[in-house]
Amino acid sequence: MSSITSRILVILAVTLIGLPLAAQAEEGQKSESWLPSLQTETPKEGFELALKLSRMGVKSTQPDKDVLFRERAEYSQDGEALIHASEVVAIHFQTVAAANNYWK
Repeated sequence: MSSITSRILVILAVTLIGLPLAAQAEEGQKSESWLPSLQTETPKEGFELALKLSRMGVKSTQPDKDVLFRERAEYSQDGEALIHASEVVAIHFQTVAAANNYWK
């Protein structure tokens, strides 16, 4: 897979992450939120939240666990895919850090 194709897929995945969540909010479903706030006490907790956001994004984008686990074996051996996954976490961490005023 080329670098450009990988980047496009990552951008597409990040974009699609919000769609199921937005649809749920629009339908007014009342359920306990897995994301009550972006506020965290420390940068470490913020990073852990960024990881959770990334995992939930993947789960929302690919709800079929069989496909998810089958593909994980492939991308876990692809250095480029792992770098792109790290980029997604970094983007989420930027969001969490900004929401916490960079823990000033």
